[in-house]
Amino acid sequence: MNAALSPTRNDLPDATRLEMTRRLDEVLAGVTQLGLHARMAHWNVRGPHFQQLHELFDQVYQQAGEWADLLAERAVQLGGTADVRLETLAARGDLPAWRIDHRDGAASVEQLAAALAAVAARVRAAIAAAEQAGDAGTADLFTEISRAADKLLWFVEAHAHDGR
Repeated sequence: MNAALSPTRNDLPDATRLEMTRRLDEVLAGVTQLGLHARMAHWNVRGPHFQQLHELFDQVYQQAGEWADLLAERAVQLGGTADVRLETLAARGDLPAWRIDHRDGAASVEQLAAALAAVAARVRAAIAAAEQAGDAGTADLFTEISRAADKLLWFVEAHAHDGR
């Protein structure tokens, strides 16, 4: 994200808008990575529960895309720039690399659950930062994503073989 904000009549202080666009970009990077992980799982999963997992992983991919759109739009509303260039994702994204050699359903479930949990944790930290900054709109957006991420994590973890 560029340190300069675009002019807007939004009445949040510039420092708040700058901090929130930074947080939005961080979460956007994680959500974009999550979507790519979910797509990898969707395309490559193998095993006895293929159809069910294929559809579940597609649901995670679709949801991540919706979240990315909401996050990017909020960043621009605050005067920022939505940035998901590959170099930005590489610099800001912190999800573990997707293991292409783990294609069976159980391994895919574990990898995607770990990615969802990491995104959910980042979003919860962003909620606290937005509340502290006095940006209720961005806090509400992060809260919406947090609830949905927790629900998807529940769905994915329900497929774990060890019953976690």
